[in-house]
Amino acid sequence: MNTRWTIKISQETDRQLRTYLAQKGLKKGDLSRFVEEAVQERLYQLAVEEAQARGSEVPEDDLDALITEAVRWARKSA
Repeated sequence: MNTRWTIKISQETDRQLRTYLAQKGLKKGDLSRFVEEAVQERLYQLAVEEAQARGSEVPEDDLDALITEAVRWARKSA
């Protein structure tokens, strides 16, 4: 199920993106796919940044122990 968005972007960004897509052989739906992938990538980046910020408060020895335990658990479960 798809959801429609109404968004505003600068004319320059619109021109650059449409030019890029046209050079790649623009097809119906390519603009929507491009935007969806960009949003997913940005959300992933934000999640990584938040995880890194939380991890910066954990002492390095504790973090190493957590990683070792997670790897041990993953190998045992595989």
